[in-house]
Amino acid sequence: MLGHDQLEFASGCLVTDTERPRLPLIEICVEGIDGLLAAQAAGADRVELCASLLEGGITPSLGTVRAALELATIPFHVIVRPRGGDFLYSEAEYRSMLADVRALSELGVAGVVVGCLNAEGIIDEKRMSELVQAAGRLNVTCHRAFDMTRDPAEALEALIRSKVGRVLTSGQRDTALEGVALLAGLVQQAGKRIVILGCGGLNPRNIAEVRERTGLTEMHFAALKDVPSAMRYRNPQVGMGGTDLDREYRNTVTDAALVAATIAAARA
Repeated sequence: MLGHDQLEFASGCLVTDTERPRLPLIEICVEGIDGLLAAQAAGADRVELCASLLEGGITPSLGTVRAALELATIPFHVIVRPRGGDFLYSEAEYRSMLADVRALSELGVAGVVVGCLNAEGIIDEKRMSELVQAAGRLNVTCHRAFDMTRDPAEALEALIRSKVGRVLTSGQRDTALEGVALLAGLVQQAGKRIVILGCGGLNPRNIAEVRERTGLTEMHFAALKDVPSAMRYRNPQVGMGGTDLDREYRNTVTDAALVAATIAAARA
């Protein structure tokens, strides 16, 4: 895991504190290659690469990751989440996560994004520590499983003990504005021991306020918009996966203009 005095920048390259991008560092949550390309073109510092954002993000295919490695000019972290739903995983699911982390480490991505809880809403330190060990040199972020924990202050200490480098959180609320008090407290509690990556409904209207009230140095958002499918033939008799029929002909993509506007507002 990289130290807090260094930051991964593009594949295999490091920059020091004196060369850091302007703060806050901006990470964009994207689905697939097109999302990554849109985010980096709009000025993102880093990407969280996912599949199926409709489910909150699950592990993308290795083919997607390989394509991203060929095309990315900024670092990207890959979510390792075998399914949607809760963060209480069976042994088989957990073993698949370990295998994915090891495979991603071998491929040479910049980082992975993981999270495991027990049934009582407590960080599963044993599993998180094992995932960190499997990641080796990679950056490790705990995703918003953190926001489902019973005691956020203790959860943060558990992640620090597990040697996780970063935690993604909205302050255990739907939006960062609603969770601003907890976010500010977590930043203070974390100090230089772990990075607090703030998220939750961030946009050009509120991101500067959230940063000012929390002291966050890293911020994360998904700038999404729905666009009509380019399909001319549409079968009205069948839908896939139990979704509404209209969903078959509507795609959710990263809005590069919104990414750029939100970054500009954060750094104004």
